[in-house]
Amino acid sequence: MFHYAGNDQRINEGIEAFEAELRKNKKTVESFMYEGKQHGFHNDTTPRYDEEAAKLWWERTLGFFKK
Repeated sequence: MFHYAGNDQRINEGIEAFEAELRKNKKTVESFMYEGKQHGFHNDTTPRYDEEAAKLWWERTLGFFKK
């Protein structure tokens, strides 16, 4: 499971190749893009924090672990 911030060009440039390599090696990939958010949007100690997106990120992450 991957969570990406929409406004994170450096990281996002490599998403396609990274996920393609995982799939090529028979790995399951689940990705979420948080459009308009900055890297670290889930870190409440920075000005990039976005409460709504962080809550969604956490719900999705907990759901993943429960699977």
